[in-house]
Amino acid sequence: MGFFDFMTEEIAIDLGTANTLIIHMDKVVVDSPSIVARDRISGKIIAVGREASMMQGKTHENIKTIRPLKDGVIADFDASEKMINMFIKNIPALKKKWFPPALRMVICIPSGITEVEMRAVRESAERVNGKEVYLIHEPMAAAIGIGLDIMQPKGNMIVDIGGGTTEIAVIALGGIVCDKSVKIAGDVFTNDIIYYMRTQHNLYVGESTAEAIKIEIGSAIEDLKSPPEDKQIQGRDLLTGKPKQVSISYREIAKALDKSILRVEDAVMETLSQTPPELAADIYNTGIYLAGGGSMLRGLDRRLSQKTDLPVYIAEDPLRAVVRGTGIALKNLERYKSILIK
Repeated sequence: MGFFDFMTEEIAIDLGTANTLIIHMDKVVVDSPSIVARDRISGKIIAVGREASMMQGKTHENIKTIRPLKDGVIADFDASEKMINMFIKNIPALKKKWFPPALRMVICIPSGITEVEMRAVRESAERVNGKEVYLIHEPMAAAIGIGLDIMQPKGNMIVDIGGGTTEIAVIALGGIVCDKSVKIAGDVFTNDIIYYMRTQHNLYVGESTAEAIKIEIGSAIEDLKSPPEDKQIQGRDLLTGKPKQVSISYREIAKALDKSILRVEDAVMETLSQTPPELAADIYNTGIYLAGGGSMLRGLDRRLSQKTDLPVYIAEDPLRAVVRGTGIALKNLERYKSILIK
């Protein structure tokens, strides 16, 4: 085994709908949008990650941008495999190797995933030279990444709002006691904004613009303590067909997102209502932890707190909480053996 160990590299992957992150040697070495650009004629992948995301919405007919993951699962097997492969090849420490090393990897998956979808992730991993592949459920990884001791007989509630799914779980004794995975997350918020701009302002904006609006002035409530400044938004006027600009305030975005956030709230409430009483007592004391990019939406913590009457905490660096937890599980394989899916 010794020689094989010497040849093996360990990586932790958070394969997200919106972003893919990879940890190698305790460092985040890849943090890129999960998107590839493919040449329609030759079928070659011409760009991945940041570079491909710049092309989004600006391509001609010979280039197609693809997001290989949808709702947290692999939708385009070929593109996802090529994307993972290119990300792994770009890891600085692995570039120096003469030949691709065998990989021991831990990859996180949504908790609501089916067997077939799980197999797709595993096969993708094996095709990029993964010799030992472990899977870990996303809320678990998030909990470890936040710094909770998940092996204790104590209940903790995690709400992980990603790009494709919102994962809500109550965790105790190194297992998920009750969970809910809803397909309302960052992507839906972005589409809500596109729809709102169309219907309220007759302005047609693209996905990248809508995402920028969400990040810069997005809000979950209409009365923020320190509101962001209004944002100028450019797009196409649907009446005249001319490019035009309108000014938008965070209050309008709060209106646009209201229905979707309500559905996230409902899912949280439903999960709480299924929680065993002893764990509910724990959660009353520990509160709710938010992770994932969606948790950075202004005022969301306050809104959830008002709805549940519980304290709500946002993880530090919420975008990386999941990959951090995956990395910790990779380093302590023995300790977390019970929660990893072989």
